[in-house]
Amino acid sequence: MHPDAPRPPRSSGDPRGGSKPASRQGRAGTAAKPATGGTTPTDRSGWLSGIRFSGFSLIMMGVLVLAVVVLAPTIAAFAQQRQQIAELRAAVSQQEEEVQRLRDERERWNDETFIMTQARERLYYVMPGEVSYLVIDDRTEAAKADATAAVSAEVTESKGDWMRTLLDSVMTAGLAPAPTAPAEVPAGAPVGMGER
Repeated sequence: MHPDAPRPPRSSGDPRGGSKPASRQGRAGTAAKPATGGTTPTDRSGWLSGIRFSGFSLIMMGVLVLAVVVLAPTIAAFAQQRQQIAELRAAVSQQEEEVQRLRDERERWNDETFIMTQARERLYYVMPGEVSYLVIDDRTEAAKADATAAVSAEVTESKGDWMRTLLDSVMTAGLAPAPTAPAEVPAGAPVGMGER
């Protein structure tokens, strides 16, 4: 027979002279179905043995593993560097805000009115001819805590005897001990805040 010539169609029987016996087909069909409904060891080994690796697929898997091994540290270093860059940018923006705040404060210190206000508040300086009074807060800690409480919008009326309160105030002021005379200041001593 010539290699380019078309082949005749095969018959359903075996070309070697006989058809397959029906008993073999019946046995093969029943052997493929497990009786218990689960997988048998022969089924598991069957699909494992059906996996075939070509040389190309093995080479590609090796290249893939090599790429993961080479690129994983690089990607981790890249992510760490991106995090460091974000932290440094936040630190730079915070420092820029601090620089701007200091510039604004420097500009305020160039204003003469601001300097005078700071001298009055911080150092208790007064202008010539002025008298400075220093009020000392002698309230208890509980009274100071009450002062920081939120102010109510509702009008409340205190239930107190104003006549009794007035009498107590007059009696306290009248029975207070007499003030002592101030000590004599030597002629060469510096003058204090209240004696200007």
